Amino acid sequence: MYKKFFGLRENPFNVNPDPRFLFPTRHTEEALAVLTYGIQSRKGFIMLSGEVGTGKTTLLNKLLDWLHRENVATAFVFNPRLNVMQFMDFMMADFGIVCDSKMKSQVLLKLNSWLLERYRAGETAVLIVDEAQNLSPQVLEEIRLLTNLETSTEKLLQIVLCGQPELEHKLNQPQLRQLRQRITLRCRTHSLTPEETAGYIADRLRVAGADGAVIFTPEAIDAVQQYSRGIPRVINLLCEHGLISGFVDQKRPIQAETITEVAREFDLHEIDPIAQPVTVQTNGENASLMEALQNLATLVDRLRRPN
Repeated sequence: MYKKFFGLRENPFNVNPDPRFLFPTRHTEEALAVLTYGIQSRKGFIMLSGEVGTGKTTLLNKLLDWLHRENVATAFVFNPRLNVMQFMDFMMADFGIVCDSKMKSQVLLKLNSWLLERYRAGETAVLIVDEAQNLSPQVLEEIRLLTNLETSTEKLLQIVLCGQPELEHKLNQPQLRQLRQRITLRCRTHSLTPEETAGYIADRLRVAGADGAVIFTPEAIDAVQQYSRGIPRVINLLCEHGLISGFVDQKRPIQAETITEVAREFDLHEIDPIAQPVTVQTNGENASLMEALQNLATLVDRLRRPN
């Protein structure tokens, strides 16, 4: 709708996790380096975590692009609402392994045989599990048992667990301590600094075909940073609707007032962008300001809802 008006070939702030739009911050480059190193070195278990909207799935898609170019066999499980056998069926199907039996023991034997064949050929296989914080303890335990598929020196299956910080909390439960102990590498995604937010917006506009003309004023970018708190998904939301508003009003570049209006439409202004953290006393102990946390939780809940 607005692409021609702003001189773009495609939508720069699409919510789809397109790896072409992955912005190389220090944290994303470190995370990608950890993931690729862990897989190449057959470390077995790697965990990627990060807050909602900080680009975990986009990073995974970038990793998948690299794996496919390297002809690495992959299975990508993105539905956490699976029981143990459904999880196994999904994984086997994504690896392209045919098993006539539905007995778990036979499925595991088939998987082990397939992995050994790849290992002898100098190849590897990678299982990537997204939204892992929502997996049941039973499925997480089954994933741990998959690491028992190994030679005397190396793991046959490389596993990447990706999830929100709740995954880290879940793995701290006593019944999952064996899984926690097997995670050899950890990496995180983070919200963006003001400088990174400016670079993120410019980079996405460049990939979308911008010719260098100013589309967002510096003040508008500052407003995006304030209302988004540097969370890429919220940055995309504000910028996308800012472009729509600019097109409707036939105004360019986008001004800070337009971003503020968009923030109000989505109730992002309810969190004061310049508010300072406050400490209160609760039963003699320091506690973060509950109202601010509740507002943040409300925002995250709204962003999770489908449009």
